[in-house]
Amino acid sequence: MRLADLTTLRVGGDAVEVLAPSTPEELVLAVREAWATGEEWLLLGGGSNLVVGDEGFDGTVIRILTRGIERLLVETPALRPSAYLGDRAVRLRIAAGEPWDAVVAHAVENGWAGIEALSGIPGSSGAAPIQNIGAYGQEVGSSLVAIEFLDYLTGEVSRIPAGELGLGYRTSVLKNGREGLVISIELELAETPADGRPLSAPIAYAQLATALGVRLGDRVPLDELRSTVLALRASKGMLWSESDPDSFSAGSFFTNPIVSENFARGLPAAAPRWPTAPEERDVAVPLGEEPAVPQVAGEYHVKLSAAWLIESAGIHRGFALPGSRAAISSKHTLALVNTGGASAEEILQLARYVQARVFSEFGVRLQPEPVLVGAFL
Repeated sequence: MRLADLTTLRVGGDAVEVLAPSTPEELVLAVREAWATGEEWLLLGGGSNLVVGDEGFDGTVIRILTRGIERLLVETPALRPSAYLGDRAVRLRIAAGEPWDAVVAHAVENGWAGIEALSGIPGSSGAAPIQNIGAYGQEVGSSLVAIEFLDYLTGEVSRIPAGELGLGYRTSVLKNGREGLVISIELELAETPADGRPLSAPIAYAQLATALGVRLGDRVPLDELRSTVLALRASKGMLWSESDPDSFSAGSFFTNPIVSENFARGLPAAAPRWPTAPEERDVAVPLGEEPAVPQVAGEYHVKLSAAWLIESAGIHRGFALPGSRAAISSKHTLALVNTGGASAEEILQLARYVQARVFSEFGVRLQPEPVLVGAFL
């Protein structure tokens, strides 16, 4: 089977074997059997954050198609209470193959707040914590309680709390070396009052607040926020549609770079930047004593806008290398799109060109956000 048919970017050669178990038990069995062979293996969810090389994949591909959303009984919230959560928590267990946007739609329909700004993100729920997906001021890590995980090294199934996943900006330990299968995830959301129109979490992203006509920190009806986010994503070609050529992509191809505060000072004044606080150092405190003022580890860092860097390096929307069928989206500079029949190498050539231009102009090397399989930058 051509892997191009299983990814939103529509590139990738053939796989030796493709399996599609339909139940969690069949999925775990298939994965364990694939591991036991010692051959190459690949777990494939929605294929929305994946670039597969033209040579394909010389091993077994296991598609994660398990579905299901189950509400769990919760006596005490597991996550830190917030202004909108209080004591009314809703815990969900979600099968890894459940489409992520179906989960968000289900939550909004039931009046549960916490992931509504993540509307329209393609892919499967099991992939959400691996990438720690985020958009418009929300990240899945803020609502994630735990995952059910089949560990590649031990072959054992365990429940791993979110605090042990090393969740960060578009990353986790699952993306950086801990191999295995996410069987299901647990989310904790806020059950909004039943006597009125359910409200969102406080708005935490300026563009979204502007689109809604409210201020940062305000709350709006859940369904209104979801429809606004979907409209914003569609306007950027970030909402998958067979009728929208700009959606034939892997989403944002590059992450927003994080640089030192000193480095950021050397960039043009017009460059958008968002300071991030340094991590606190771990401090051992004797029993019974009060902890000292936390010490920070190193200097502050600054998040930059990859889109601004690309545009300011002279690469405009719709740009394509001569004769190439890969292009920058006509709606969003961060997306690389397949305009029709592009090869993986054409996508990668364009990505390398973007990296080179941004590095030459600003000294910043952009890092790819999608997972690369048999593809190299």
